[in-house]
Amino acid sequence: MRDFHMPGRSEVLATNGMCATSHPLGAQVAIDTLKRGGNAMDAAIAGALVLGICEPQMTGIGGDCFVLYSDPKSGKVHALNGSGHAPAGASADRLRDAGHSAIPLTSPDAVTIPRAIDAFCHLSETVGTLGLDAILQPAIHYAEHGVPVAARVAFDWANDADTLQGSARAKYLSNGAPFQRGEIFRAPGQAGVLRRLAQQGRDAFYTGEIADDMVAALQAVGGAHTVADFAATCDMSTAPISGAYKGTDLIEHPPNGQGATAILMLNILSQFDIAGMDPLGTERVHIEAEAAKLAYDARNRFIADPDHTSRLDHMLSMDTAKKLAALIDPNRAMAAPADISEAVHKDTIYITVVDRDGMAVSLIYSIFHGFGSGIASDKFGILLQNRGAGFTLQPGHPNELSGGKRPMHTIIPGMLAENGHVTMPFGVMGGGYQPNGHARFLSNLVDFGMDLQRAVDAPRAFADGAVTKVERGYSDQVRQELADMGHTVVIPDTAIGGAQAIRIRDDGVLEGASDPRKDGCALGY
Repeated sequence: MRDFHMPGRSEVLATNGMCATSHPLGAQVAIDTLKRGGNAMDAAIAGALVLGICEPQMTGIGGDCFVLYSDPKSGKVHALNGSGHAPAGASADRLRDAGHSAIPLTSPDAVTIPRAIDAFCHLSETVGTLGLDAILQPAIHYAEHGVPVAARVAFDWANDADTLQGSARAKYLSNGAPFQRGEIFRAPGQAGVLRRLAQQGRDAFYTGEIADDMVAALQAVGGAHTVADFAATCDMSTAPISGAYKGTDLIEHPPNGQGATAILMLNILSQFDIAGMDPLGTERVHIEAEAAKLAYDARNRFIADPDHTSRLDHMLSMDTAKKLAALIDPNRAMAAPADISEAVHKDTIYITVVDRDGMAVSLIYSIFHGFGSGIASDKFGILLQNRGAGFTLQPGHPNELSGGKRPMHTIIPGMLAENGHVTMPFGVMGGGYQPNGHARFLSNLVDFGMDLQRAVDAPRAFADGAVTKVERGYSDQVRQELADMGHTVVIPDTAIGGAQAIRIRDDGVLEGASDPRKDGCALGY
């Protein structure tokens, strides 16, 4: 139990349904959807679409999503891959010939076909109960009438506004400046898109005037995208992967997501007595940082489009983890492995919902970097992701850019299960940090017995490339001791990630926790 003398928040408790996400309006819409008779999938989609208006720097209908969800009758966990392909005309050779060693973040070459809307339409039809028209109405309302910009959103808006280019500046700036806390942001063009979706379904987005608008914006700045790229359909169904940590199963989305990285990292950490360490001490940060370097190096070598990922079993093998753990010096930091995958990010939204029947949804939805590519369609103002920057230009690499291929994705939804039953959908936003965040969160729960909210709140550290980022919640002594061990320690300007989680208790009570690093909350009824 937390110390009530100290600042903080308690877990939210309810029995009929729960949502935890990064903005209160998204959580409220999800709960309202449950009260209207929708199930957890309806609520998660409705809330996520509203978050695209509340947090447009993080996500939107020009982005991708990954989803894990449980069947309340069978208990089986399903995965859905709502990530898009590079256009058929994409070419790594062309970029290399132009002198590029990485895909330019704000170029049309970084724009893959947005598939979140495809995923939402499919899930609404096959899993939801209310119908697409009903679950789109809250987002249409907020896009039309606007939302006041929240504090964390305003902070990110100011940091990322320089990404915006062309017509995106008119649609996502306020008189040429970033939106400030409390200003009203409206997206009438997106409201029009959502209305057409409500009437006509997914084809309204991927064919006709809306698709033409996106293609025209991309071709105007040199993109290889065509209307055929948008009209093409793709298989989104897939199977989750999992690994066990001290009796708790961690369920992750498979490649092209980086969920296998979290499983590998926990397998490495299981070779050490993490529970015997100070949860906020130097030793834990060091061992975790070294495990992250090794797990992320494997990610960068192996994870790619599902049709090109051939070493997944190797990544998930405990023998692999044991060999990697043996490389860790408990007293000295290793050099960071070369980063083959070209770009990571810190911008996304995550929403989790559990309904009264026990369906759990873990949904993550993103446009990649802050404001994505910075390219927006002229008529409807659809801000297009730069997820293609997750490709590499290294010849022959499994994740090399190629037409019709999906890039390695950093977004990963998570779930925990015990004895074959889902006990917690959760997610940790933060781009490249996400696998580390999943491992840290589960370790907080299992190794240190932290309450759910405390496990979310606890200070974070992350070996991010050549530097070890250590939040201000750690002591100066820890930072100095890490530096003495060879880590290049920095205090990040932006807090590391943001987590949301819902525990499903045996007695039917739901516990929700939401990260104070974001503007959001957990709500139940």
